[in-house]
Amino acid sequence: MARAQWRILDEIACGMIVETFKNGSLRARRFCEVCCPYPSFPQPRLTWWRAPSIPATMPKITDQIPETAIAVYSGGMDSTVMLYSMLEQGVDLRGAMSVDYGQKHRKEILVAKEICERLGMEHRIVDLRSIATLFGSSGLTDSDTDVPEGHYEEVSMKQTVVPNRNMILISLATAWAIKKGAEAVAYAAHSGDHAIYPDCRESFANALDQAMQLCDWGEIRLYRPFVNSSKSEIVAEGHRLGSPLGSTWSCYKGGDLHCGKCGTCIERREAFHLAGVQDPTSYSASAPSVETLVAQNWHLLT
Repeated sequence: MARAQWRILDEIACGMIVETFKNGSLRARRFCEVCCPYPSFPQPRLTWWRAPSIPATMPKITDQIPETAIAVYSGGMDSTVMLYSMLEQGVDLRGAMSVDYGQKHRKEILVAKEICERLGMEHRIVDLRSIATLFGSSGLTDSDTDVPEGHYEEVSMKQTVVPNRNMILISLATAWAIKKGAEAVAYAAHSGDHAIYPDCRESFANALDQAMQLCDWGEIRLYRPFVNSSKSEIVAEGHRLGSPLGSTWSCYKGGDLHCGKCGTCIERREAFHLAGVQDPTSYSASAPSVETLVAQNWHLLT
């Protein structure tokens, strides 16, 4: 089938007559007999082929709330609030999936398991630790690379990137959603993530959404309820919903308590402060106070 699709696309330029029908099929009335790149292709004859549509611009993901979904769930604050928000909206959440990809902060998976148990929700943990070495020197997975401290900056940001992580997680969740008969995969990327991680960009998510709709006989889509929300707005929403914000896990260092100094810890603390919600998180004794961070514009002074 792939040969047929590419043959048609290649040969339109050299004179093949093609008719496009409303159902998306292409009807080849005459094959090029000179520059066919696939010699084993059938001899010229009237043939029907299904070809994928190729939009001039990638359509944006719809923000319509799905009736059924599988959630990509890290045990972090954003994805926890997403679960509680979708449940309030009446979404049939048919499961939540966490992935162990060799991250240092594996505690987030234990938190995810505990919160799903509270909700009576099916929770699956996918073990991908064997591929951790493929991710290179990410501070999240490589024991020889430190997790940087301080507010997110371009250099420190790159040290916490796990290459293509979201595509891997969402692909796995898509397979499970198809099995479960769910119409969407939900993940909690928010507006502040776009500048930090390449696989949280809107263009990436829109392209992935299109690929998901082509991966099975029935359409499945990507749902991002917080795409236009800030971290502080997510905190405020979680507080309104009564979600267990204090039980969620953000810290990348993998200790028993949040360190209070890595980029994601500072982002967490700043979000509570901006939302005007008391932070119930227990931080390490060495963590600077919120007052100190505010005075330093949320930066660490060395």
